[in-house]
Amino acid sequence: MRWSSFYHTASRLFHEYPSWSKSVIVCTAISGGGVVAYCDARPENGDRSKKKKVVVLGTGWAGTSFLKNIKSNSYDIHVVSPRNYFAFTPLLPSVTCGTVEARSIVEPIRSITQRSGVNIHFSEAECYKIDHKNNKVFCRSDKDRKIGADQEFSIDYDYLVIAMGGRSNTFNTPGVQEHAYFLKAVLDEALKIRQTVIDLFERASLPSISVEEKKKLLSFVVVGGGPTGVEFSAELHDFVHEDIAKLYPSLKDHVTITLLEAGDHILNMFDKRITEFAEQKFARDGIDVKLGSMVVKVSENEITAKERSTGQVVSIPHGMVVWSTGIGARPEIVEFMKQLGQMNRRALVTDEWLRVEGCDNVYALGDCATVNQRRVMEDIAVIFSKADKNNSGKLDLKEFKEVVGDIIERYPQVDIYLRKNQMKDMASLLKKPQESAIVVDIEYFKEALSKVDSQMKNLPATAQVAAQQGVYLADCFNRMEQCEKYPEGPLRFRGVGRHRFRPFRYKHLGQFAPLGGEQTAAQLPGDWISIGQSTQWLWYSVYTSSNEN
Repeated sequence: MRWSSFYHTASRLFHEYPSWSKSVIVCTAISGGGVVAYCDARPENGDRSKKKKVVVLGTGWAGTSFLKNIKSNSYDIHVVSPRNYFAFTPLLPSVTCGTVEARSIVEPIRSITQRSGVNIHFSEAECYKIDHKNNKVFCRSDKDRKIGADQEFSIDYDYLVIAMGGRSNTFNTPGVQEHAYFLKAVLDEALKIRQTVIDLFERASLPSISVEEKKKLLSFVVVGGGPTGVEFSAELHDFVHEDIAKLYPSLKDHVTITLLEAGDHILNMFDKRITEFAEQKFARDGIDVKLGSMVVKVSENEITAKERSTGQVVSIPHGMVVWSTGIGARPEIVEFMKQLGQMNRRALVTDEWLRVEGCDNVYALGDCATVNQRRVMEDIAVIFSKADKNNSGKLDLKEFKEVVGDIIERYPQVDIYLRKNQMKDMASLLKKPQESAIVVDIEYFKEALSKVDSQMKNLPATAQVAAQQGVYLADCFNRMEQCEKYPEGPLRFRGVGRHRFRPFRYKHLGQFAPLGGEQTAAQLPGDWISIGQSTQWLWYSVYTSSNEN
């Protein structure tokens, strides 16, 4: 046996069977030959335990965050995604106008998996079907790519992590899919928008094009007044006036940018001060913001909207329509929801541990999922019963203190309600007027907690939420075996013992809204508002540091 052959064989054996730590290898080289002997020192209980197989669908914020934080070697991980890169989506609007180059906001998935230190395999393909009954996903590679191999395959799993994101919600508006551009997660679409903008200016500069046609070609309509739509409108305005104007000076005055928003204000998820500033700035910049305008149809050269205040239907000629109106479920997710009986929901429903309802070994996170926070009033009777250990029908202070921490951890809306009403603790909520001690019966307990569930809100479909969910779920997988033996979660009010893990809790770190002209608005925790150029540099710093991580 040649030495190189022996080395590779021995190396493979040690990597594949690390339990052979007591194996004896003897090599004797005589006259260019060799003899190799080894003894099998496997544990007496047989083969090493088989690693659990985890399949991860998607390489967006949620999926990539999970991959970056998974550290346990207890799993074989297989990632499936039609994109072999992670895109830093908050900067996609900047890519459309050349402010940021595309290569600056992408990271190859294979680079991420190689640095992880765990066994991760990646397949560039899309999952088109999930069979949760047989623990199997069905995938296909790009049908336009001639790779000379089977394009469809299936993968078995022990755990499935669905992080496929969503798609732009068209609300079934006629013509949107055919004639609009979408600015959602896909880098190719951002580059396509950038190229189309340049193409429109080139066409408008032809000598045979009339002034009226130039105005139609250079009419840009953005649908959706959320952060992405607002940022793209601002970036496009700066691009036209700072860059395009130098290359096409005669066309600058023919450009119009119209922002259509169905609601009463743009950036309606922000503080009122930011909303007002953004609308005033866009008015000064000449960006036409049309509020209360619901798009009813998009054609090749025209977009039609209905004004809510008057009922009037208005048509606007366009050279380009960019659609940014929120998130909808992908077709394969919709089909999976049908299997689970989760129809009439905007996304896959999970519990507070990100586990898909109805599937013990399937998790969903990011834009494709929504957390179903359990209501206190659903469990009010069992909570009282669990606390009332002596079955007296009343709760005293001692009994209450033993479960109050579990109640607040299991039902975060309780803590939100207390803080909103400036109550020091839950004891303040349960004290009867003019009484110093807590002794309450079930009816008073229900009455005291009856308004708590009003504080419940769905988590926003943002990169911030998805990234935190990925970190949380990876941490759960890293400590799965430990928490099986020593559960750390709250009491099971409808069962025995404790939950394995603490529920997922989203921590809001603030939000930014770039408004163009080096002006950015920020709303940070604690009702702290910042608007101006200094905020622009803060925004760049946050995104730069995030991208490096």
